[in-house]
Amino acid sequence: MALIVKKFGGSSVANAERVFNVANKIVEDYKKGNDVIVVVSAQGDTTDDLIDKAKEINPDGASKREMDMLLSAGEQISVALLAMAIEKLGCPVKSLLGWQAGFETDSHYGMARIKRINTERLQKETDKKNIVIVAGFQGINKYDDITTLGRGGSDTSAVAIAAAMRADLCQIYTDVDGVYTADPRKVPNAVKMDEISYDEMLELAAMGAQVLNNRSVEMAKKYNVELEVLSSLEVKPGTIVKEKVKMERTLIKGVAKDTNVTRISIIGLEDTPGIAFKIFNRLAQAKVNVDIILQSVGRDNTKDITFTVPSDQSKQAIEAIKELKDTLDYKDISTDESVAKISIVGAGMESHPGVASKMFEALYSAGINIQMISTSEIKISVLIDEKYADNAVSAVHDAFIA
Repeated sequence: MALIVKKFGGSSVANAERVFNVANKIVEDYKKGNDVIVVVSAQGDTTDDLIDKAKEINPDGASKREMDMLLSAGEQISVALLAMAIEKLGCPVKSLLGWQAGFETDSHYGMARIKRINTERLQKETDKKNIVIVAGFQGINKYDDITTLGRGGSDTSAVAIAAAMRADLCQIYTDVDGVYTADPRKVPNAVKMDEISYDEMLELAAMGAQVLNNRSVEMAKKYNVELEVLSSLEVKPGTIVKEKVKMERTLIKGVAKDTNVTRISIIGLEDTPGIAFKIFNRLAQAKVNVDIILQSVGRDNTKDITFTVPSDQSKQAIEAIKELKDTLDYKDISTDESVAKISIVGAGMESHPGVASKMFEALYSAGINIQMISTSEIKISVLIDEKYADNAVSAVHDAFIA
């Protein structure tokens, strides 16, 4: 007997047929004698529909607290419907919201962090041999307010439960059958991987690969939770994400595209010590995630600093910088949302020279200009014009992966 944590995304439970498909998968493992805890996302496009409803009421933007109250409703619907399907299949089941499952978070509405999970209720229900269905993406803070964990938060919820309950297996079900070297819907010759390391998966997730949420991979690595990414619609082996993997022939593990990127440039900054600290310290205080950074020398003892942020944080970033107007002298701030970040990831590149050159040659051959570059031991990212993003992914993928 094992404890299995399963997570199903919104497309996996988008309609009644798919809800019963998921219910059958759960019941199959339960009838083998396993304890099963399931984390579920909101159905289909429910979260986007709720966001649209909020905009109908307040086009200028509702408070983040009330948005969390609204968006948490999507998962409540999913867990109840899935529990009803399992009841119909004749198995004992209990659905729980995030707070009922013991998720305690900080008070950063819209992007809350899990502080701890009180596993008492989860343990009690599994001891009773109930299948437990948990609403992903949500928790409760010290004020007893509902909070949400941000996009992809259900992955994080599942890994957190697996870690807290010391589960034997954590399975993440998606609409693809594993982790590929690129998005198989855009790159037909993308190759599915049998396994990938935490570090490589973390870089791919952070760089725009949408199979797993990067926070969930961080948590899996921290608590050594082995993940399996597999299809909810087909019965076939998926991709294992773990600490150590067998050596692969491929130099890189994958190519990722991220179009949720805005480039911000601060022009004509005074060229004195501490300017970069002021800017990025303020952005950190505002909880803005900064990625690629470029500093260039201007004229007359000035410099320009350019950096990228997620597009949904660009307004927040600009406001944070403008709050420094009394202590930060600059000529102008410009933004560009029509950019995309293309990244290659692979532990093998650390010991192989010429990887960057090969990537840049592929982009040059495709007639694509590079605006910014960022590197680490296992990753190279470039910023390009968004309209060339898909062509760039295909060109780079063809250059490295047969």
